[in-house]
Amino acid sequence: MSETIGFIGLGHLGLPVANNLLNAGYPLRVYNRTASKAESLVAQGAQLVTRPVDAVMTGGIVVTILWDDAALESVVMSDGFVEQLGPGGIHLSMSTVLPETAKKLAAMHAQHGSVYIEAPIFGRPEAAVAQKLWIPFAGPQIAKERVRPLLKAMGGQGIFDFGEEVGAATLVKLVGNFLISSAVHSLIEALSMAEKNGVDPKAVVDMLTQTLFPAPIYQSYGKMIAEKTVTFNQSAIALKDAGLFKKTAQQVESPTPIASLLYDLLRSDEGRA
Repeated sequence: MSETIGFIGLGHLGLPVANNLLNAGYPLRVYNRTASKAESLVAQGAQLVTRPVDAVMTGGIVVTILWDDAALESVVMSDGFVEQLGPGGIHLSMSTVLPETAKKLAAMHAQHGSVYIEAPIFGRPEAAVAQKLWIPFAGPQIAKERVRPLLKAMGGQGIFDFGEEVGAATLVKLVGNFLISSAVHSLIEALSMAEKNGVDPKAVVDMLTQTLFPAPIYQSYGKMIAEKTVTFNQSAIALKDAGLFKKTAQQVESPTPIASLLYDLLRSDEGRA
């Protein structure tokens, strides 16, 4: 039997990822602030615990998929999380946070003999169900090799190694999310303009995504926008991540004219939602 994995955070993405692990034969010890979200996992044999630290096994692996920096830090810094994880333990963090937060937490883990591996996820919940996630990861090599089978079991169709320096994979995630949000806003604007000029937006998407823009983001989001099967009042997630991108860029004095505009657009969208 595979080793028991601690799993903290059963949101829209965390739940299908945890379900994939169960289906792959990994016993789970799960925690979520709203315990009822774990019911489907418990029905399949997962053990529900009442505190984050209770999901942690000394020398084991614990996975976290949490909302933001504050949520991640609150879990790691409370209730003896790192002390319980201890020597040989691995914290596989899959949250989208600031690179500086990842580095700070990696240093804290190292002080207690454990390892922090970052592996933020590219993919919507339905991609997790279909096991078509893209996952960059970074951290100490030996620990990465230990968690690689878990990443594949979670639904990682592609796993990309960004070295041993924690912060690199998180940076890739911020860059990717910035480009996704930029593409979505551009698609909304472009297809609206086409439709109001009497051109079928579905035909526009079909032509362009088979020729100039044969990219999954343009194909998937373009189809949804054209067919109006989803409404993009841009989510708080996109706004949060645009803010993280801006802050990370500003720390190294990298200009953000487009990111600043995108952030303002997302903030405006959230105000109208």
